[in-house]
Amino acid sequence: MPGRAARTTALAAVIAATVVSMPSAHAQPAEDALKVYNDLTREAEKLSQDHLKAQGDLQQANAIVAAATEAEKKALADSEQFRGQVDVLTEASFEGARFNNISALLTSTSQQDFLERMQAMNIIAADQNEAVARLDAALTTAQKARTDATTAAGAAEKFAADVATRKTAMDAQVSTARTKYQSLTRPQQQTLASTGPKVTVSAPAGAAGAALNFALAQQGEPYVFGANGPDSWDCSSLMQKAYASAGVSIPRVTYDQAKVGRAVGRGEVAPGDLVIYYSGQSHVAMVVDGTRAVHASTEGVPVKVANIDSIGPISVIRRVVG
Repeated sequence: MPGRAARTTALAAVIAATVVSMPSAHAQPAEDALKVYNDLTREAEKLSQDHLKAQGDLQQANAIVAAATEAEKKALADSEQFRGQVDVLTEASFEGARFNNISALLTSTSQQDFLERMQAMNIIAADQNEAVARLDAALTTAQKARTDATTAAGAAEKFAADVATRKTAMDAQVSTARTKYQSLTRPQQQTLASTGPKVTVSAPAGAAGAALNFALAQQGEPYVFGANGPDSWDCSSLMQKAYASAGVSIPRVTYDQAKVGRAVGRGEVAPGDLVIYYSGQSHVAMVVDGTRAVHASTEGVPVKVANIDSIGPISVIRRVVG
C-alpha cells in the first residue's frame, strides 16, 4: 500500500505539472501568430510602397509621352508655316524674280535703281534661305519629338506592366496578412487596435509644428494599405498630407521621403522630423519629441504615438524644413 500511495502521489504531481505548463504551451502559438502577422504586414507595407512608387513612375512616363507628343504637334505646325513661306518665295522665283545681282543689273534702269533692286533681291534671297533653314529645323525638331514620344511610350508600357505585377504581389500579401489577423486571439486584436492615451503637445511654430499638429490630430484613424486619407492612411500618405497642410510639398512614398530636406542624427531629432525605418526604407514616422513619434503603423493598428526606437531599426532621419 505505501508503494501504491507513493505512485499515486507521483502521478498526481506529474498531472499537476502538466496542467500548470499547459497555458504556456498555448501561449507560444499565439505569440508566434502575432509575430507572423507583424512580419506579413511589414512585407505587405513594403510591397504597397513599391506599388505606389511604380504608379508614380508610370505617371511621370505618361507625362513625358504627352509632352513629347505636344512638342511634335507644335514642330509640325511650325514646319507648315515655314513651308508656306518657302512656297511663296519659290513661286515668285518661277514667275520671273531672280535672286542674284546679274538679274538686278539687267533689269535696272539706272545705277540707283540697280542698287535698290540688288538690295531688295538680297533681302528676298535671305528671307528664302531663312525660311528654308527654319523649315529644316522644324522638321528636325518634329522628328526628334516623335522619337522621344516613341521611346517614352515604350517606357510607359514597361512601367504599366511593373505596376500590374507589383499590385498582384501586394494584393496577395495583404490578403495573407488579413487572413492571419483573423487567427489572432481576441486580446491580441484588442491590443493592436488600442491607441492608448492620445498625445497632445505644444508644437513649435512653423511648418514642422503645423505638420506635427495635423499628424497628431489623426490619432485613432485606421491604417489601410495604400490609403490617402482623409479618414484612413498608410504611413507615407499621413506624412505627405501632414506637410501639405503646412504648405510644404513632399513625395508620396517612403523611398523618396527618405531623400527630402537634410539628414540629422538620432540625438538631434526635433518635432516634425521624418524617421525612415528598415534597411529597405519602407516605413516612416514623424518625431513628436526626443523619445516619441507618431505614425500609421499597419492594418489592425490605428494611427498612434510610440517610442521612436521601438517602431523598428532606423535607416535615416530627415529634417524637411529648417
